[in-house]
Amino acid sequence: MARETMMSWQVGDVTVTRIVELYDFTDNINMTIPDATPEEVIAMKWLHPHYATPDGQQRLNFQGFVVQAPGRNIVVDSCIGAGRQRDFDVFCNLPEGFLEDLASLGLQREDIDTVMCTHLHFDHVGWNTRLENGKWVPTFANATYLFGKRDYDYFKANPEGEELHHEAFLDSIAPVMDAGKAELVDEDHVAHREIHDGIWLEPAFGHSPGCCTINAEAGGPPALFWGDVIHHPVQLIRHDLKFAFDADGAQASATRKRTMDRAADEQLLCFPAHFRRTSAGHVKRDGDAFRYEWIEA
Repeated sequence: MARETMMSWQVGDVTVTRIVELYDFTDNINMTIPDATPEEVIAMKWLHPHYATPDGQQRLNFQGFVVQAPGRNIVVDSCIGAGRQRDFDVFCNLPEGFLEDLASLGLQREDIDTVMCTHLHFDHVGWNTRLENGKWVPTFANATYLFGKRDYDYFKANPEGEELHHEAFLDSIAPVMDAGKAELVDEDHVAHREIHDGIWLEPAFGHSPGCCTINAEAGGPPALFWGDVIHHPVQLIRHDLKFAFDADGAQASATRKRTMDRAADEQLLCFPAHFRRTSAGHVKRDGDAFRYEWIEA
């Protein structure tokens, strides 16, 4: 049975389903945005109650999406994964709810033909693999996994300060490569294209060296999966504020602004990786800043 947090949207010929692995994660706003204050969050009334607590803490989800297009079953960002030991207790030993939700769609692991990651941070790659007889193996045995070249090379090198993501590289990326199931692609790679329709990557560097957005369109309005380009709705107003986990803060800020401009101008239906409420919605201009209009499932 699907959990209450699971939601689906019909976008032309594409069905998009949200699978939430960690619901309503709450922490201090300056844990992720160091220069933001609880007082600022409290003053932003539109953040309450879905994105902020009364004392100014942030509220987030950790989630991925399943895209069912004609003849295609695609996982976009595979969340944290079960059975992991990470640096933070909240991410350790998670249950297999991701696969249970997938099954509630009538899909088995073998039905997934493509896995796409907006970037290779630990909370976007976890269900790439599962533990089987003490060994990490690809979760989706019949899928082709698409990994951006820049992030792959960066995290493989185990750069200083990226130990958590390198750990995820070892258990969630390397086993897929070793099994011959992955393709390293440029960040503007076209995964599928027909006239007017398709699924393609677009560079969105800054949060990670090879961060990208994923676009999907089939017989209807265009959809945008922006991963962590915008992490929390407060960034719609203060895209300039440094985000603690951005590899290049200035570049990430410029990417946030460019993404919001495009989403608003092209009326894209957006699927953020960490927004709560129904997650899906549209970016709208609001003076010099932006706001978000959620749509119902």
